[in-house]
Amino acid sequence: MNYANPTKLQAAILDWAGTVVDFGSFAPTQIFVEAFAEFDVQVSIEEARGPMGMGKWDHIRTLCDQPQVAERYRKAFGRTPTDDDVTAIYKRFMPLQIEKIAEHSALIPGALETIANLRQQGIKIGSCSGYPKQVMDKVVELAATNGYVADHVVATDEVPNGRPWPAQALANVIALGIDDVAACVKIDDTVPGILEGRRAGMWTVALICSGNALGLDYAGYQALGSEELASERKRIHAMFEGSRPHYMIDTITDLPEVIADINQRLANGEMPQSH
Repeated sequence: MNYANPTKLQAAILDWAGTVVDFGSFAPTQIFVEAFAEFDVQVSIEEARGPMGMGKWDHIRTLCDQPQVAERYRKAFGRTPTDDDVTAIYKRFMPLQIEKIAEHSALIPGALETIANLRQQGIKIGSCSGYPKQVMDKVVELAATNGYVADHVVATDEVPNGRPWPAQALANVIALGIDDVAACVKIDDTVPGILEGRRAGMWTVALICSGNALGLDYAGYQALGSEELASERKRIHAMFEGSRPHYMIDTITDLPEVIADINQRLANGEMPQSH
């Protein structure tokens, strides 16, 4: 039996919104704004983007814990939001989310080609999301009509703890039959998603431009001038720094070079935990 360290990647664990679908991660954020509005509490899209990457109930709880949001809620209801209030907002959020998900279901340009490239190298495609299963099923179904089917999908409510806990990434390792977490790479556009990969002992790749941090659609991203793009990159790099991603790239189309680099590092005996 060979117990040596892995010499090449066996799996890529991909996030969904802002990583493979929904450039700019609009589906989740827009709905938070609408769900809160139905309770007469105004939340801006910037505020809604803050805790992105967590499971949605936790996301709403975190938003409600922000002093300015708690204060607006208190003005409307005479109290700061309890867990029951969070659940009430979450219950309103869910049907809205399922209804609106199709509006933001387009694949990120180049995602299909990149994923095909990984598969040709024998890399399995795992996936996980901050979406609960009820929403995830719809996302998966829409992605399939656009040609993307992951080998495994783990929704946030299918594990005891969502991100930044490592459970979803590790559930993929088990389901895909991977023999070492160091043979996996986690790709995500949010800090909780990178922390999830880190805590699972995987290589991690943060996406700078296609997701929540930049918050622009594809046309908006393409329209950015080079100076503007450079300053946004700098801001987002700083945002990710604390979660210590091994790599930071603009979009999933830059992934093949990273895969080649990780394979080289594994072949040299390097492991993700030591970096």
